[in-house]
Amino acid sequence: MSGLAIRNVKKSYGAVDIIHGVDVDIADGEFVILVGPSGCGKSTLLRMIAGLEEITGGEISIGGRVVNNLQPKDRDIAMVFQNYALYPQMTVAQNMGFALELAGAKKAEIDKKVGEAAGILGLQPLLGRKPAQLSGGQRQRVAMGRAIVRDPKVFLFDEPLSNLDAKLRVKMRAEIKALHQRLKTTIVYVTHDQIEAMTMADKIVVLQGGKVEQIGTPLELYDRPQNVFVAGFMGSPAMNFLEGKLTGGDTPRLTLPSGQQVELSQGAASADGRDVIVGIRPEDLAFAQDGGVPATVSVVEPTGSETHVALEVEGKEITWVMRERADLTPGQVVKLSLKSPNVHFFDKATQRRI
Repeated sequence: MSGLAIRNVKKSYGAVDIIHGVDVDIADGEFVILVGPSGCGKSTLLRMIAGLEEITGGEISIGGRVVNNLQPKDRDIAMVFQNYALYPQMTVAQNMGFALELAGAKKAEIDKKVGEAAGILGLQPLLGRKPAQLSGGQRQRVAMGRAIVRDPKVFLFDEPLSNLDAKLRVKMRAEIKALHQRLKTTIVYVTHDQIEAMTMADKIVVLQGGKVEQIGTPLELYDRPQNVFVAGFMGSPAMNFLEGKLTGGDTPRLTLPSGQQVELSQGAASADGRDVIVGIRPEDLAFAQDGGVPATVSVVEPTGSETHVALEVEGKEITWVMRERADLTPGQVVKLSLKSPNVHFFDKATQRRI
């Protein structure tokens, strides 16, 4: 078994607390992504798993063995870095086999494992080249191959795609996911890109300010975010938020700060009469057949299959993702319907889901 358990893990630099008692269980063979904005503590947590940062408090175990005091080389992990960390003077084959050579493996064993990893990653034609002769995507494959040959219990990825262009990132996402499906090894992957998290992970851990905001599958986090932060972070474009008072019971209405009342298709019984934040995904907005919220078009961005429209509602900017094509112009006033079955309600004071 090569699961990973993080128990009440803390990290401080002097009097400054960076990680505040994080708990995460990662099953054997699971692909878990740590996601959050810059400075949320995700890379620090990954480095503590790797043994590159000391743990101030708590416990980390890999395969049932507590590793708090073990050196990185003794933890049976392999790490893939953002900057590839390849030796420029070595060939691809030498880079991939170097850790095995240091461990005293025989040349035949090294050649066998390097050949197997190169076959998995399509690197056979490149084994004699040096890193300077490779593209960014090829270098990242070599870094992954170097990790694979070690046959570790856990793979750790630290924002491995952030240096690649957009098209190559999409391709490499698919390659890493396919690699996981083939190897079935436990992976812990750090990114600030929630699209990477949504498309690749079995389970996502959303971090903010050194604390876990929510843990769940990609669709659990998307469909039932537990607070405003997760709701706004997961999804691209981000969820729209409007503040107001919820009233009406069976015929719910949201009264906006201006006094404008908007009909909703659903309410939240426990929120009736309370100040709330209503969240609605950009793709769930629609033209109002009657009533609706007046919104002023700011920017229209056609993407081909969709049109992204930035609008202003009562001084707040919101985004509408339209599947159909519409002839909208900046400055135009439209009426938007919030009568979606997918409206989310959050308490205004606590910002927690109602």
